Amino acid sequence: MHSPIMKLIRKILPWIFVVLFIIFYPMLISIYVFIPLMIGFMSYILLLGIEQMRTPYIVISLVYLINLEVNLSLPLFLTTAVTILFYLTLYPKLDVLKKCKVCVPLLSVIFIDLLYVVFLLGYDFIFGEISVVLDKLLIYSLVADILMVFLL
Repeated sequence: MHSPIMKLIRKILPWIFVVLFIIFYPMLISIYVFIPLMIGFMSYILLLGIEQMRTPYIVISLVYLINLEVNLSLPLFLTTAVTILFYLTLYPKLDVLKKCKVCVPLLSVIFIDLLYVVFLLGYDFIFGEISVVLDKLLIYSLVADILMVFLL
């Protein structure tokens, strides 16, 4: 005995949480620096969206990544470029590990995070800026990003 209103609420409520998350979480990161960035995790969601042709995954991850870059004053579209570069170069080579359900997402997040840090440090070197400080908070953010893979 589920009313149509309850069915509608159950259908819309998860999307409301997703929208609130992608809008407000990057803002919270800019205020509270100890909150993990989740660049690798959301980039992996983008990879899944591209691979499975799921438009909501692509839109959600792109909006989150761009919102994060804008809120933290990071180079715009660098996460997207690193993710697509990873998808075109390294991701096809991970097909060997398809039988391991955790290996591909785990390695993808690790490689995306490492590539992003390398590209961000290269950006900083070329333009003489300091976008990121390599300290314990960044390592904590990378570890939390890797742990998010196990929630998939």
